[in-house]
Amino acid sequence: MTEAARPTAPVPRAGRREWTGLAVLALPTLLISMDVTVLYLAVPQLSADLAPSSSQLLWILDVYGFLVAGFLIAMGVIGDRIGRRRLLLIGAAAFGVASLVAAWSTSAEMLIANRALLGIAGATLMPSTLALIRNMFQDPRQRTGAIAVWMSSFTVGMTLGPLVGGALLEHFWWGSVFLLGVPPMVLLLVVGPILLPEYRDPAPGRLDLPSVALSVAAMIGLVYGVKELAKDGLAPVPALVLAAGLLLGYVFVRRQRALTDPLLDLRLFADRAFSASLTTLTLSLFAMSGLFFFLSQYMQLVLGLSPFEAGLWTLPQTAAMIAAAAVTPALVKRSRPAFVMGGGLVVAAIGFLMFTLLDGSDDLGLMAAGTVVFALGISPMSILGVDMIVGAAPPERAGAASAISETNQEFGMAIGVAVLGSVGTAVYRAQLTDTMPSGVPEAVAETARDTLGGALGAAGSLPGDAGAALVAAARSAFVDGLHVNAVIGAVLVVLAAVLVVLMLRDVEPVDPETAEAAAAEAASGGRPVDPDRAPAEASAGPGDAGTPVSPGPAHRSDVPV
Repeated sequence: MTEAARPTAPVPRAGRREWTGLAVLALPTLLISMDVTVLYLAVPQLSADLAPSSSQLLWILDVYGFLVAGFLIAMGVIGDRIGRRRLLLIGAAAFGVASLVAAWSTSAEMLIANRALLGIAGATLMPSTLALIRNMFQDPRQRTGAIAVWMSSFTVGMTLGPLVGGALLEHFWWGSVFLLGVPPMVLLLVVGPILLPEYRDPAPGRLDLPSVALSVAAMIGLVYGVKELAKDGLAPVPALVLAAGLLLGYVFVRRQRALTDPLLDLRLFADRAFSASLTTLTLSLFAMSGLFFFLSQYMQLVLGLSPFEAGLWTLPQTAAMIAAAAVTPALVKRSRPAFVMGGGLVVAAIGFLMFTLLDGSDDLGLMAAGTVVFALGISPMSILGVDMIVGAAPPERAGAASAISETNQEFGMAIGVAVLGSVGTAVYRAQLTDTMPSGVPEAVAETARDTLGGALGAAGSLPGDAGAALVAAARSAFVDGLHVNAVIGAVLVVLAAVLVVLMLRDVEPVDPETAEAAAAEAASGGRPVDPDRAPAEASAGPGDAGTPVSPGPAHRSDVPV
């Protein structure tokens, strides 16, 4: 029998256990996304209780995100080596303990230290959950649906963070926001060993500790430098840290190319689906984060909504993303993924352009409609892009691929806020300079040109009509900056649409028979499975959680334990 004529072994399909396990994996995902936003609401109470300095308060807010971004790649690779379930459970335990201690912190220093521990623990959770999904759902159609559920949980968490946090802070002390993380972590620790299978690379090679240190230091330097430059403008320290991060990143890449057992296999980037998905995701997140940074201020500083009310107005967007996630797996059964992704990005561009119609009046309905259109369009790109990234990597590298995806998203969002935030701010300052009401003292005018929040505060020091004129001019200038960002965002997502169609147009729709054959070939080490060997190899298939490893692991690219 020729190799081309050999039948393929059926790929294991996920059953009730795997889908129940997916619900468990959604818990840490939802929690991590909530933790990104929930603490900002607690700042006034926290400041009154712990009296942090301005520098300490910034570290309380930012150290979590810095360390999550810094440790993602290292933790993803470590999960491939020691076992993804094991790392997930270690991270869950650490996250739960750090949350408890953070809730009852008695000093700013203590809270900073625990936020740092939460960041490191959080970095273990995201790549582990996505890598486990890659292994639990071998069938491509099922995997796309599972990733859609995973993405929906992240979206819901981002929306629920301000709402749940605001409700807690109305009745309890500031530390209560940290206790949100404890019950999901306890549940994960209890049911995770029962429902989640273990996977690890059967031949991981030696762990290169200098590479781990380089990856962490490079990512922390890059993210810190970008975020600080976005907040404060060009300054020596953030610029030097950013340059150091770039240099360490270069050294890291050079080292990976020279190692026999690299921490990060750079050959992943040679796969067109992997690289194209990373690039289009970066462009999309770049555009989205920069604009939504302005939209959040628009709702509160221009339209006068409270943080809780602004959170409520994000619910239509969340509902749209969940709806899009539900239909995306069905769309790729009939159309090529590139066309689904590209078409969605064009719809997202229309949503961006709708924001150019905002004028600072009572236009919440228009703003909500724009976010809904945008969410419907961006969701297929987000789901299928992540699916292609983790699907393009061999199963034993699922943790590394997941970590690259997460790191890419963190960095894309940071760059988006930095660059588009700077562009929007420059437009705001230029417009306000041209429309500054006459008679405003120079000191007040300088404060007003800095930020919209500064303008609203400074207006209170002016007599009635002058203060109202400054507020109107500042809000109008801010809306102009938002319009410029919306146009830039629309151009970027259209560019992403063109890129994804050009680079991924040859990827076929997910057909049941071809998907099964491709997945079975991947599970057999990248070649068709010999029917004479299939029973022995299938006995150790990824769907058989907890099955002992069968002899002959050389025929497998990943081993369930």
